[in-house]
Amino acid sequence: MSSVARPEHAPARLSPRTIALYAVGSLGTGGYATLPGLVLTYFLTDNLGVAALVAGVIVTAAKVWDVVIDPLIGAASDRQYARTGSRRGLMVVGALTLPLFFALTFAVPPSWGPTAGATCVLLAFLATATSFSLFQVPYVALPAELTRGYDERTRLLGWRVVVLTAAILLFGAGGPELRRAGSDPVAGYLLMGVVAGVAIGIGMLIASRTADAAPPAGAEAPREDLAATGFRAPYTAGLQTLRRSQPFRALLGTFLLQALATGTMLAAAQYVATWVLRSEAAVTLVFLSLVGPALAATPVWTAIARRIGKERAFAVASGLFTVAAATLVIAAWLPGGWMYGSIAMAGIAYAGLQSLPMAMLPDVISHDEQRSGAGHAGTFTGVWTAGETIGFALGATAVSLTLAATGYISAVAGTTAQQPDEALTGIVLSFSILPAVLMLASLLTLRRYRLRRSDIEA
Repeated sequence: MSSVARPEHAPARLSPRTIALYAVGSLGTGGYATLPGLVLTYFLTDNLGVAALVAGVIVTAAKVWDVVIDPLIGAASDRQYARTGSRRGLMVVGALTLPLFFALTFAVPPSWGPTAGATCVLLAFLATATSFSLFQVPYVALPAELTRGYDERTRLLGWRVVVLTAAILLFGAGGPELRRAGSDPVAGYLLMGVVAGVAIGIGMLIASRTADAAPPAGAEAPREDLAATGFRAPYTAGLQTLRRSQPFRALLGTFLLQALATGTMLAAAQYVATWVLRSEAAVTLVFLSLVGPALAATPVWTAIARRIGKERAFAVASGLFTVAAATLVIAAWLPGGWMYGSIAMAGIAYAGLQSLPMAMLPDVISHDEQRSGAGHAGTFTGVWTAGETIGFALGATAVSLTLAATGYISAVAGTTAQQPDEALTGIVLSFSILPAVLMLASLLTLRRYRLRRSDIEA
C-alpha cells in the first residue's frame, strides 16, 4: 500500500502542554480586551458623571499610550530574546503588576467628583495598559518561534482563540454580574476590578511559561545585533518592517479596521442593553449570544482554513460579520429579542476574525525571516499590538463621539437620566451600521494580502 511521503524537513508537532500553556494566556488577553471595552466608558458616564466626550478622551488617551510604548517593548523583547533565548522576563513583570492597576481603575468613588474621578481613572488605566503591553507584545511574538509549520500555527492559534472566546464570555458576562453583586455600585465596581484583575494576572503568569516550555522549533539562533538602543531605534525598526513587508501592511491594515469595528460594537453593547433592550442586565445575554456560537465555531474556521486557505476563510468571516452587523440597524425602529439572532451570527464570524489573522501573523514574520533574517518577531508584534490597540481605542472614541453628538445625558450612580430619541438612534448606529461599514472597508485591504501556503513552506 502506498503512502504519502512526509516532507524531509516537516515541522515537529507541538506538544499538548505547549498549546495549553500558550492558550491560557488568552484568559488575560480576553479579560483585558473585553471588560474595560465593555464597561469603562459606561463606568465613567453613568457612575462618575463624566461627560461622554471626556470619557472618550480618557479611553483614547490610555490606548494612544499603548501605541507609544508597544514598539519600545517589542524592541526590548527582541533584545532580551537575543541575550537569553527567552521572552519570559517582561511577560512576568506585566502579569505581576496588572492586577493592582486594574483594580484601581474601578476603585474611584463618585463622591470625588467628575474631574478628580476622571483623572484618577486615566492614571490607573495608563498603568494597567503598560502592564498589559509588557505581557502581550512578547506573547504575540511566540508562535513564530514555537513552530515553523503553516498548519501547526493555525492549530496553536485555534486553541488560543477557543480560550479567548471563553474568556470573553467569562469576563463579558461575569464582570457585570460581579458588579451587581456589590452592596452598591461603588462596591460592585471595586469587586469586579479586584476579581477580574487577579484572574487576568494568573492567566498571564501561567502563559509566560510558554516562553521556556519548548525550544523554538527549527528557529534560527537569536541575533546579537539587535542590541541597538535609543528612543528612536524601535520606531525606526517598526517603520522599516512596514516598508519591507507588503503582506504585513495588508494584514495590519485589515486587522486595524476590524479592531475598530469590533471595538465599536463592544463599547456600545452596554448602552444597547440599558437603553435599547431596556435592561442593564441584558448585556449578559448579549455576550452569551455573541460568545456561545463563537466557542463552537472556532474549530470550524480552523477546518475551513485548512481546506481553502487562511486568507479566504478570513474573507468569508469578515463578510458574514458585515451582514450580521448591518441587520441590527432595524433595532432603531423595532428593538427586541430578534436582535440576539443577529448577534449570534456575528459571534460565529467573530471566532474567525480572532483566530485567522493571529494565525496569519506568524506566517508574515516567517516570510520576512526568509528575506531579512530571524530575530525581529518582537518588532513585528510591537507594531501589531499598537495597531490593534489603536483600533479598539478609536472604537470607544467613535461611540463616545456619537453619544456626545446625539445628546446623550450622563449621570452619577444611583440616578437615572431620560435619553432623547436622537441618543437612542446614535446608540443603535454605533452597534450596527458603523461596524458594518468598517468591516466592509477591511475587505478592501485584505485583497492586498497575497501571501499563500506555498510562500511559507518554500
